[in-house]
Amino acid sequence: MDAEFNGTFITLGGFVEMDKFRYLYFIILLTLYILILCTNCTIICLICIYRNLHEPMYIFIAALSLNSLLFSTAIYPKLFIDVLSQKQTISYPACMFQHFLYYSFGVSDFLLLSAMSYDRYVSICKPLQYPTIMGRRTVIVLLTLAWFLPACEVGVPTVISSQQKLCDFTTKGIFCNNTIFKLHCVKSTFLAFYGLFAMMSFAVVPVMFILFTYIKIFIITYHRCAEVRKKAAETCLPHLMVLFIFSCLSLFDIIIARLESGLPKCVRLIMTLQILVYNPLFNPIIYGVKMKEIWKHIKRLFYQLVH
Repeated sequence: MDAEFNGTFITLGGFVEMDKFRYLYFIILLTLYILILCTNCTIICLICIYRNLHEPMYIFIAALSLNSLLFSTAIYPKLFIDVLSQKQTISYPACMFQHFLYYSFGVSDFLLLSAMSYDRYVSICKPLQYPTIMGRRTVIVLLTLAWFLPACEVGVPTVISSQQKLCDFTTKGIFCNNTIFKLHCVKSTFLAFYGLFAMMSFAVVPVMFILFTYIKIFIITYHRCAEVRKKAAETCLPHLMVLFIFSCLSLFDIIIARLESGLPKCVRLIMTLQILVYNPLFNPIIYGVKMKEIWKHIKRLFYQLVH
């Protein structure tokens, strides 16, 4: 009976002293999820409601917030169930689906940030051509590609991995990430090379593109008036802050997957929670505070609520 159960379900063994801290875990995770929902929904609603925010830059910010909501919703509800359960398990098909959503939305963040950097480049460096280049059709195409391409890219290893035979049924994580590949009886050479190719194509290349566009922006604005430099800094620095945070968190995910056995359980849990918290929660805060037009509407909203 145990063999049959283990053959169908994966045990999530990444929690630390679950019996002792079960309700503390639940309160912390629920609080974080509510904050993520509230902050991201606020950004999305403000951008949808106010017409002066119906510009490509703000549309991409709303898309990033929506992506954070989808990313969090793929992970947090299952965590709530796990921390309140005696056994932290997940069926293998559900685990592969969670793995697909986790990395698909994660890669989408890189592509959305790339689209935002391109938008800023055209806006600041080619202002006269901006309305023509960044029209409605361009924005729709960029948003579609930002969600469609990652789904295709992550779908390949997910389908192949789902056909692999398992020799271990306990992962050291609290949800299904790349550590599940360590459960396979035979390591797939194709998956290893495909993972390297995917990381280069959908993480390294977008980061290089983003850095190139912002370096180009700062070089061009350096030779212009102070007002142009101020505008460039106000709109570009929040994007760079988000990029830096997300790149660090992506590096954490790689470290966790590669050095799974070498990391203490508590350290692994803390690093995993940072991945789940920082990007979805800090993105809307950074954009809400640093983007002048959004911050103006947020202050107006708080004023209306208070009075």
